[in-house]
Amino acid sequence: MTDRAGSVVPAEVARFDALAARWWDPHGPMRPLHAMNPARISWIATRIAARHGADAAVLDVGCGAGLAAEALARLGHRVLGIDAAGAALAAAEAHADGQNLPLGYRATSAEALADAGARFAVVTALEVIEHVADPAAFIRTLGMLLEPGGTLFVSTLNRTTRALLTAKLGAEYVLRLLPAGTHDWRRFVTPAELAAHARAAGLRLADIAGLVPDPLRGGWRSGHDTGVNYIAMAVS
Repeated sequence: MTDRAGSVVPAEVARFDALAARWWDPHGPMRPLHAMNPARISWIATRIAARHGADAAVLDVGCGAGLAAEALARLGHRVLGIDAAGAALAAAEAHADGQNLPLGYRATSAEALADAGARFAVVTALEVIEHVADPAAFIRTLGMLLEPGGTLFVSTLNRTTRALLTAKLGAEYVLRLLPAGTHDWRRFVTPAELAAHARAAGLRLADIAGLVPDPLRGGWRSGHDTGVNYIAMAVS
C-alpha cells in the first residue's frame, strides 16, 4: 500500500503498529485473528495446492506481524510479507527468527512492488481491504501483482447489520475482543462489491466462504454464512 494509489491510511498504520508487542499473544488484542487463522489458512492452502502445488510463491500484503505469512511458510510455500507498519514487521521478523522458514518480510507497498514488475503465483490480503482508503484501486494493484493464472485471496468483513452488531459493537465494545476503534463499519466490503472490484481489475471471483466461530469444537470454521466474516478467491 502506498500514497500513489491513496490506499494507506496513516491512522490505521499507527493503530496496528501500537499492537505489535502483543500481536503474537493468543490471549492479547489480536486473539480473534489467532482463533480465525487456522480456518482461513486451511481454506487458502487447499486451493493453493490445487492450483499451484506445494511450494508456491506467495505475497502476503498487509501482513502485520506475520500470522498468516508464517503459517503459509510452515506449509512449504515461499512467502514474502509486506506492510507499512514497521513495528509490526519487526515483531514478525523476531517471531520467525531462527525457524529456517522460506519466509521474508519487507517494509514496502503493493504499489511499489507492482511498479517494479514483481509478480507472484499467489497474493493474499487478509483483513486488510477494510482498512485501505480505496478498495477498488487496492484490488487493481493486487491484480497487477499476479502472474498469469495467479490466485488472489481476500478475507474481510461484510457490511451487514449483523456485522455491525457482532464484529463492531459486540467485539469491540461489549466483549472487548478487539481494541475499540479497530474497525469502521462503513468501510466493510460486501461480496458483491468485492466481485465488482475484481472484475474491474480483470479478475474473476471463483470461490467464497464464510468464516464463523465454532464453539462446539473451538476456533473457527469455513461455511456458507458470509453475513459477517468471509474469504474469497479470485483468479486472473
